[in-house]
Amino acid sequence: MVKKILIWLSTGSLLFAAVCMAGEAPHQVGPFILNRDIADFKDFVILETAIPIRYMENVEEVEIKPIEGFKSGLISYGTCQAAGHILRIKLKYSDSSKKFFEQILKQIKNRFGDPDEYLGDPFHIAISWKWTFVDKDNNKISLTIQHNTLDEEEKKGNAIKLTSTTMIEKDRDCHNQKDLDQRERLRRRKWKAVSTGLEGWDRFVPR
Repeated sequence: MVKKILIWLSTGSLLFAAVCMAGEAPHQVGPFILNRDIADFKDFVILETAIPIRYMENVEEVEIKPIEGFKSGLISYGTCQAAGHILRIKLKYSDSSKKFFEQILKQIKNRFGDPDEYLGDPFHIAISWKWTFVDKDNNKISLTIQHNTLDEEEKKGNAIKLTSTTMIEKDRDCHNQKDLDQRERLRRRKWKAVSTGLEGWDRFVPR
């Protein structure tokens, strides 16, 4: 009986921890908050810089204004399923030192535990750690922090990225469905056959 109780308590503790971790998934970096309307942050962004992301035309991103502690950044928001709502926050810290990176990494570990994945190169020229969460609304959220001082292919300095992958997928599906609906309407239109100007077998046989 005692053994069963201990097992039950242990299982219950694990489930409780999992629920707590889900509830504690991060949603904010600096002033920016995932799933909030970009209009709520007009004082922190340059709305005139909004452009669609290449290969993700349903998502637009704007540059941030100078903010204390951050050198630059891009805020991405949807245009379909949750039009105007923030899907991703990418910010570059003003302090580009390795020391600052180690300090912010320690703070993140203290708050969210060890990262789930290492995304940097094996030589640690560009260091990148990733955490993955599921929040109370069952949205998948990823958090990535990066340090780079040598790799020319990556942005130098210290950067952080917070993404609602679930919201991005939903917005992409919404956009794709609208495109599909438009193509289907075009297919069903009663088109008149277009003449090629060719006669006889010349209409069908390669020349």
